[in-house]
Amino acid sequence: MTPPTPPPAPDPLPLAGITVVSLEQAVAAPFATRQLADLGARVIKVERPGGGDFARRYDTTVHGESSYFVWLNRSKESITLDLKTDGGRAVLEELLGRADVFVQNLAPGAAARLGLGPEALAERFPSLIAAGLSGYGTSGPWSERKAYDLLVQCQTGLVSLTGNEHGTARAGVSVADIAGGMYLYSGILTALFTRATTGVARAVEVSLFEALAEWMHQPAYYTRYGGTQPPRIGTRHATIAPYGAFTAADGKEVLFSIQNEREWVALCERFLDRPELADDPRFATGSDRVAHRDELDALVAERFTRIDSVAAGKLLDEAGIANAGVNDMAEFLAHPVLEARERWHDVRIPGGARVPALLPPADLSGTAPRMDAVPAVGEQTESILAELGRTPAEIDALRAAGAV
Repeated sequence: MTPPTPPPAPDPLPLAGITVVSLEQAVAAPFATRQLADLGARVIKVERPGGGDFARRYDTTVHGESSYFVWLNRSKESITLDLKTDGGRAVLEELLGRADVFVQNLAPGAAARLGLGPEALAERFPSLIAAGLSGYGTSGPWSERKAYDLLVQCQTGLVSLTGNEHGTARAGVSVADIAGGMYLYSGILTALFTRATTGVARAVEVSLFEALAEWMHQPAYYTRYGGTQPPRIGTRHATIAPYGAFTAADGKEVLFSIQNEREWVALCERFLDRPELADDPRFATGSDRVAHRDELDALVAERFTRIDSVAAGKLLDEAGIANAGVNDMAEFLAHPVLEARERWHDVRIPGGARVPALLPPADLSGTAPRMDAVPAVGEQTESILAELGRTPAEIDALRAAGAV
């Protein structure tokens, strides 16, 4: 009997063979390098001897590990190096000599003082792509200022738009860090492509401020040309009505928005049971509906008091109006889309426990992303040093000197 044909092996990951050395901490740079690791790059994370990346201690909620660190650092290797020692610097130089990409998000000016600025690196390693992430850029009047996520949310005006009439609020996730990390990631991919096609290794620079500033273009235009900035209105929308979350009879909030005139007519006829409102001059156009938002929202809110969230969602679906329940985190974790599409995969964390992690959002046909373990501090130090040719005695000497 002919044995069954085994399934074809998945194609190699796109960045297999690429080595990244990252002198990284906190959120933004680790987020960028984790994307590279997902695609098959070897990411060697350089950490401080002892505590390592301070994000390891942001919290202890994931079996004793930080929720931030577990999210950001799977599939990496960790080596501890004290770059203030000759031995630690020598090891870093050897790693950079073998690397394709160097990533750092050190404090302002620290990389240059260590001889790790893009110009210095280009002289020693002409094929190395130097990628740096800063708070406000490496030039200009704020180049020496430290920055973190919420400071940047404040400086770009995002906090002034987030919240409601009772006050401002930070975005619920680290949007400045995520924006900076994603632009660093895409910049590195672009630099790798450029090097592959031209042979030139170009440095990449991203600042948290400029990354989030890009996301602020629409409200910036609205303010510049409209004369006032968009108001803080919770889940409502500055230029569309009705748009927002309404509380149904069962206490669950349901969010929906009207995007065009067809949907407005359908809402009046099939959800509000008030077909005459479609021609009401207060609500005749999108601008009219925004101008009379309070009156319109009151009509919609009253309808929601007479229907539960499931029935409301069904009616809105039947009317062709996009809608969603306002989920809490427990409901998100149990979301049927993530389960049905098998987006959760287990990864190992320090200590041996396994926790579910979401697959990267971009699916590449014929490949499966790497979902390897989150390293303990310095977990691969000895194996990396041995790879560089260090003998056990030499490794012991480096440890004794505090270099690793």
